[in-house]
Amino acid sequence: MYSDVSIAGDPLALPHLLPPAPQHPGTVAEFAGLARTIAADRGRWAPLVRYDATTRWYARLQTGPGYEVWLLSWLPGQGSGLHDHGASHGVHTVLQGTLRERSLAARGGTARETTRVLTAGHQRAFAPGYVHEVVNDSLDGAVSLHVYFPGLTEMTPHACTPAATAKTGAAARG
Repeated sequence: MYSDVSIAGDPLALPHLLPPAPQHPGTVAEFAGLARTIAADRGRWAPLVRYDATTRWYARLQTGPGYEVWLLSWLPGQGSGLHDHGASHGVHTVLQGTLRERSLAARGGTARETTRVLTAGHQRAFAPGYVHEVVNDSLDGAVSLHVYFPGLTEMTPHACTPAATAKTGAAARG
């Protein structure tokens, strides 16, 4: 005799009914979660960190379909310069030390400047067109993790003053 269980299979074994697990993150929140997962696995990233006295050190830690993860180290005084990330969205997470982020937003021909001090565990997400500068102005080295989606193909430098950035933003919109 046949029963529903023998026909349908074990009703407690549901994997065949669940949607497939995503192969990679698909939302900003999932990319932020990926960054937090990597940050929590110190054994994965800490042995790779190097410091370079002449420039920020960086290495690509991971890639996936449409994204990449970078590990950066910053000695005291090292910074990125004011820039954007082209068409890429991003999440950056401070893994060790302290970094200062200065961001500029152009609105109506004027620029608004915001400065944040980011310590280990701080995380920032940004969209294309986000203009910022990251600097280690502490006395100790710092390490950060950066996730870009799509992968980083350009990093556009910007003038270092709010007024110049506002004019650049207005010209780009016009």
